[in-house]
Amino acid sequence: MLNSNSMFVKKHSFKIFVLVALALGSCNDLDLNPLDQISSATFWKTKGDFDKALTANYAYMQSDIWAVELPVWNCLTDDGFAQHNSGSAKEIISGSISPSTTGYVSGVYSESYKAIARVNIFLQQLNAYQNSDISDADRKLYEAEVRFLRGFYYFQLYSAYGDVPLVLEPLTLETQKQPKVAADKILAQILEDLDFAIANLNTAAYAQNGGHAAASSAQALKARVLIFSAYGNTGTPDLAVLQQVKDLAASVREKYSLSPKFEDIFRDAGQKGNPEIIFSANFLAPNNTRPWDMYYGDWLVASPLQNFVDAFECTDGLPYGVSPLTDKKEPFKNRDPRLAKTVFVDHPDFGGGKIHTPSNSRPTGYGVMKFLVPENIPYGFSTLSQQNAVTLRLGEVLLMFAEAQNEIAGPDESVYAAMKELRARVGMPPFPAGLSKAQMRERIRHERRIELAFEGLRYYDLKRWHIAAEVLNNVKDSFVPYKFEEKFYKWPLPQPEIDKSGGVLVQNKDY
Repeated sequence: MLNSNSMFVKKHSFKIFVLVALALGSCNDLDLNPLDQISSATFWKTKGDFDKALTANYAYMQSDIWAVELPVWNCLTDDGFAQHNSGSAKEIISGSISPSTTGYVSGVYSESYKAIARVNIFLQQLNAYQNSDISDADRKLYEAEVRFLRGFYYFQLYSAYGDVPLVLEPLTLETQKQPKVAADKILAQILEDLDFAIANLNTAAYAQNGGHAAASSAQALKARVLIFSAYGNTGTPDLAVLQQVKDLAASVREKYSLSPKFEDIFRDAGQKGNPEIIFSANFLAPNNTRPWDMYYGDWLVASPLQNFVDAFECTDGLPYGVSPLTDKKEPFKNRDPRLAKTVFVDHPDFGGGKIHTPSNSRPTGYGVMKFLVPENIPYGFSTLSQQNAVTLRLGEVLLMFAEAQNEIAGPDESVYAAMKELRARVGMPPFPAGLSKAQMRERIRHERRIELAFEGLRYYDLKRWHIAAEVLNNVKDSFVPYKFEEKFYKWPLPQPEIDKSGGVLVQNKDY
């Protein structure tokens, strides 16, 4: 069960976010505070104010781009189609990416810096605060929590754009125009923030921390950062960096276990105290919800493509179409159980009469089942979906461990064991013995696509492996022609940011 701190974080985060937003400020919001809102002069007076501001910082993880729209990120890949063009997905996949592109191309930049601004103001006020109601231990814990969040946001910037401004203090009229710094400096700051978080966050697993990041949350995030950076600009990994990934993943594994039921990770009733969840953005009805069920069960904001559905193996571990268990008349029969837990055909059907007929069209014939809750049927505008957005979980950690160890030492016993553990959760057989390093590499990459489907990670995987052009330019079953160019490995900086800087901020190469 959630403790009182967790209930506070979930239930009050949105209200506190609204009240505290102006007190925390923004790098773009330099106007005077209105008289009917909290200002810095009347805030930051007690430990309670810092508790509220910390909750407001966590609330930024609820932003659609990091939460309810995670499945849309897979529509930038070979997995799905975004019929409503959420995040400007159609422009991105068709190669119409420019400094004026909206959606995620500009949104990652603006949303990340807004959140970073709140962190920086929090840290400034914490450093200036001298009252005795905040102990040294409290001070370190506060700092660790918001630096974990800052590390997350700078990683979004690093992975999307490369070179970006490094802002570690609140901006003023005199300092608001910031130049880019090299991507390796951004990476160094991310790792510095996460190392501080690892050293100072609570050491109990996330489920015992009442909605607050744990040291293991920071370790898992650091592993994700490092495994992305390890492949550089070529797709050939740095084995020394992967050794760090392996060690971090091994440490995190000790505190978590796989959810007995795969679907429990993503459904509200199964998320409370779930042993697999390492960090999540938390919601609680009726005041703090997002339209998970309406978006994916009724509107079909993300529609799985046929090639993605065909990628799921049969229950004997052989590819669909190759396995003797293949049944073309009943294509979901004898398939990896994760298929039916990830994808629905035409409409979601949970059994026992729990059926919803979507109001929108089904362009591919499929919808995303993974994040839907049967208790919320029928899905519509009034549906109060309080599913948490899972940011980090053990399934990904096992995959990172296996990938890193396979690159370092080949498919040894520990690689097989990690993948056996993950697949056994859904009753899938272990990988066949005798795989080469290259064969195991492809197996692990395929397993990531299946296990982490529509959790927003595949676009980054294709980029870090440097196979985005190879994969995306061969997608033939979507409704928009795909075009991925080499320059798209780094997105352009938003043109309005370039314009506001007066020439201080320089556009990325090739845009």
